[in-house]
Amino acid sequence: MRAVIGLGNPGKKYESTRHNIGFIILDEIAYKHKLTFKPSKNDYLYSEGSILSSDFFLVKPTTYMNLSGIAIVDFLSKYLIPLNNILVIVDDVNLELGKIRLRQSGSDGGHNGLKSIIYHLQDDKFPRLRFGVGNKFEKGELADYVLDRFSQEELNSIKESVNYTVELVEQFIVGGYKVMLDYFSKQNKLKNNNQ
Repeated sequence: MRAVIGLGNPGKKYESTRHNIGFIILDEIAYKHKLTFKPSKNDYLYSEGSILSSDFFLVKPTTYMNLSGIAIVDFLSKYLIPLNNILVIVDDVNLELGKIRLRQSGSDGGHNGLKSIIYHLQDDKFPRLRFGVGNKFEKGELADYVLDRFSQEELNSIKESVNYTVELVEQFIVGGYKVMLDYFSKQNKLKNNNQ
């Protein structure tokens, strides 16, 4: 059993914002596999599915970004999924728009959602996928930037990356982090060879 956790903020106000790319990607996976999210008794929405006999959960914390760790601990304590079997999807302002970076563990990199998860788990050894949202903002405007909605032009330009991320997540669900990383490396090689 694996779990894919997309970080974001709940509610209409935050739909399609840069900070909510984790929710956006989970919605795409759910749509592709005809799944719906349902509320839990705790602070998260979840969905259950299966790909090639590999069962998985999709999880959206509803605690707001900076308290994501509370929801994750609640979820993991209920379902007892080991940390190497979870994948956390977050936005990253240090990556150009649509660029993807995979990490098996590590620091929060200044991301408050990851910071909360690491703090509440007391551990940073869990896979994460960082999705670039660019950094076209002035000093002191980070919060406004990540809470601002993607423009239609930006949504069009990341569509391919979002679809690719869905493929990466499917690889993770079926085979774990290493299988996802191998797929990622192969696709990057193919892309570089075709340029």
